[in-house]
Amino acid sequence: MTVIVVSCVLAVLFLLAAWLVHGTRGFRLTLGMFAVAAVLVAVDQLTKLWAVQVLQYVDSIPFIPGVLEFRFTLNDGAAFSMLGGKQTFLILFTSLALLVLTAYLVFRMPASRLEYAAWTLVLAGGIGNLIDRVANGAVVDFWNVLFMNFAIFNFADVLVTVGVCLLILYLIQVELREHRRKADGDGYAAA
Repeated sequence: MTVIVVSCVLAVLFLLAAWLVHGTRGFRLTLGMFAVAAVLVAVDQLTKLWAVQVLQYVDSIPFIPGVLEFRFTLNDGAAFSMLGGKQTFLILFTSLALLVLTAYLVFRMPASRLEYAAWTLVLAGGIGNLIDRVANGAVVDFWNVLFMNFAIFNFADVLVTVGVCLLILYLIQVELREHRRKADGDGYAAA
């Protein structure tokens, strides 16, 4: 309950900051980002609740035979179980990273919808797994890839991964645009 209250207070403060720094447009964009992130966090938490209530009591449930199954596990580490058992560090680090990311997004406002989408997914995934760490001392994972040796993961992990991929795509677009701009500028100067 304390986490929810603190999160709501921080969200209001960030919305106020967005309004003060960027006016109504900044407020609307930040509110939209928070709303989308909240829906994604809710989906993450509902899927984890299902995993706890259903999967915890069975070995596994095939989803796509030979490809993907549902298998309940608790991960007390970070990605691929790194830093297992270091919950206090992971909670503090994740909390700080999410605060810095949110402040960055509020004060710098992403330049494009793609960048906004990327950061919103990362933010939502980070919050979803942070809730688990604080509430359960571990993250609920339940998607198991069968065709290769890979970590069991959850919806929040997918959000972070897709967000990072979109961010890479955005950065590639920025570099290509900059390269084209320089090439056009060089061609103009030579003529």
